[in-house]
Amino acid sequence: MKFICIGRNYLAHIAELDHELPSEPLFFMKPASALLLPYHPFFYPDFSQEIHYETELVIRICKSGRYIEEKSAHEYYDAITVGIDFTARDLQRRCIEKGHPWEIAKSFDSSAPMGEFRRIDSLKDPSEISFGMKLNDEWAQQGNSCDMIFSFDKIVSYVSRFVTLEEGDCIFTGTPRGVGEVHVGDKLELFLENESIFWFNVK
Repeated sequence: MKFICIGRNYLAHIAELDHELPSEPLFFMKPASALLLPYHPFFYPDFSQEIHYETELVIRICKSGRYIEEKSAHEYYDAITVGIDFTARDLQRRCIEKGHPWEIAKSFDSSAPMGEFRRIDSLKDPSEISFGMKLNDEWAQQGNSCDMIFSFDKIVSYVSRFVTLEEGDCIFTGTPRGVGEVHVGDKLELFLENESIFWFNVK
């Protein structure tokens, strides 16, 4: 299993971080050790003083493929959940300033908390999937898949040109506006279609 993460996929998030609008999906990867299982605590790492949450819809690949055509991409994923792409923003900022790769800021252990998957065909409207995250019982982020710049199908097709997608792989599809910092003692609760699907504490 691998995690493929899409950056800059919501206009409002691009604006809040003052980034350029991409013409094609931007992606990076996290290792399997990035997974944080539901209800397990996230332990604040000692190498950063500025960990940010980025709440995202996550789709699950259900069969292997490469060079997948966009028109048939929907056949390659079957389930969805909500996850967090934790980012060591201070390390990322430093890497960007120096022109270095920034996997160190994105791919560390437990940087990908993720809820249990729901079948996409069980959702009321798979073309408009709402999701969000409450930080200490207050809404911090809310988004909808209809606001994505690049659709699930476009993402799957594009990524498969470069990386073979395998059954069980997970694709984080980008975060809406509202990213922010977490602190020890915080509680994060994630929602899919207004249903709470998991929560965890920061320790």
